[in-house]
Amino acid sequence: MEKSRKREMIERFARSKNDVGSPEVQIAILTERIKELTTHFAKHPKDTNSKRGFLILIGKRRRLLGYLRRKNYQRYRELIAELGLRK
Repeated sequence: MEKSRKREMIERFARSKNDVGSPEVQIAILTERIKELTTHFAKHPKDTNSKRGFLILIGKRRRLLGYLRRKNYQRYRELIAELGLRK
């Protein structure tokens, strides 16, 4: 992921000025990386070595979403709506 894109995601989802580690920011960055890898796998379907890392990222995002859902359901709903994760 490009630094400028990552900086945009941090600024967009941060809760305060110096926030880089809140669940919202982490989920947004992971979602962006997952989208990039999804397009990569469309072009390279036999890249099984990268697929393992991809599945690890999906699991990490899923755990963070579960944490956010338990701690603050309202922020969870806002985040998934903004990222377009659920239908």
